[in-house]
Amino acid sequence: MAQICIRNVEGTSLCFIQLQFMPNKGNRLFVALDMALRKSFVSCVKLLIQGGANVSSASPGDNPLVKAAEKGLTEAIKCLLEAGTNANVLDMYGRLPIELAAEYGTREDVEILFPFTSPISTVANWSVDGIIGHVKMEIKQLEDGNFVKTRMSELKGQGDEAFKKHDYLKASVFYTQTGGSEDGQLRCQVVIKQEPLFLRMGDGKRAYEDATECAEIRPKWAKAHYRLGAAFMCMKDYNSAYQSLSRALELNPESEEVEKLFWEAMELRS
Repeated sequence: MAQICIRNVEGTSLCFIQLQFMPNKGNRLFVALDMALRKSFVSCVKLLIQGGANVSSASPGDNPLVKAAEKGLTEAIKCLLEAGTNANVLDMYGRLPIELAAEYGTREDVEILFPFTSPISTVANWSVDGIIGHVKMEIKQLEDGNFVKTRMSELKGQGDEAFKKHDYLKASVFYTQTGGSEDGQLRCQVVIKQEPLFLRMGDGKRAYEDATECAEIRPKWAKAHYRLGAAFMCMKDYNSAYQSLSRALELNPESEEVEKLFWEAMELRS
């Protein structure tokens, strides 16, 4: 039985941990730190760091600084840096905390991270303004997509029809043919439909490839990360499943489906 309770009660932090399957104190604190960051409970983050929680992780999906930067948790960023976390760790999509801060956080977050971050070769003007400008330019380029092509829509429709008839192999063929679509949103709709086909056929690798593509197209869509977690579960990669499902739960904390699979992954991870 696993239970983690992290609450803010009238401005006072209450952190309660009961993880019988994790005898190691360091592991318990790290899981609690991860959840405190997902819930944006900065006061809990401070207490857990003071209590000896590990502030670094070799795994991009688990790194506390990545989460703090993405959520714009200024005080948490300060605490993590003071505790010695590495500001040059990449997230699962190859982005540094300072880039995440420029996109999701504030200028102050970028300024805090700047002295701890090694220069990025693709940023010509290595300064706070240069980093923010570079990230904004990248976002604008990603949003400048083409209209959905008629043929791609037709193929998607044919794939949907085959899916409804439980002809998963045929549906997979139609969906795969949409791979040339230049419209990111359409492609994401396609791969998120195609991914369960491979899970049903026990092909975790193909399911992983589709879910990964969708998560790259729409990094803040909970369903994409949930499907990625399901693919990892199929491949029995429970550590990676936990990371993806943790992200899915962060984006959609009300989903019982996501939460159920999240706890399954947590219990099975090494």
